[in-house]
Amino acid sequence: MKRVTGIGGIFFKSQDPERLGAWYRDHLGLDVTEWGGAIFQWGGPDSAPGMTIWSPFGQDTKKMEPSSAPFMINFRVADLGALLAALRSEGCEVIDNTEPSEYGKFAWVIDPEGNKIELWEPPAGQ
Repeated sequence: MKRVTGIGGIFFKSQDPERLGAWYRDHLGLDVTEWGGAIFQWGGPDSAPGMTIWSPFGQDTKKMEPSSAPFMINFRVADLGALLAALRSEGCEVIDNTEPSEYGKFAWVIDPEGNKIELWEPPAGQ
């Protein structure tokens, strides 16, 4: 069973997400969108099409809870249900809240240092 198939996104806290997004747009050329993040499209002859998200969040975000870390890594996965079952059977701390959406399925696990990790199964064809 494939587990992680790539980095789906990098999320982190910022004291001023709009200002920081503007800095990254102006100085590093990121195409920062209206929702405040940037999308890096990738794929090619030897790779399935996909994307990686870069997105700052405000200091008051609850997105990373229950972790106290100021970041969260999102990993793309091939089969979220199978992976969650495997993680549970291995004694990992899986957060019991799976979210289906038009962007795919999302679930979370806590690593041994208390960092919240987001697992993402993109919709078919992405």
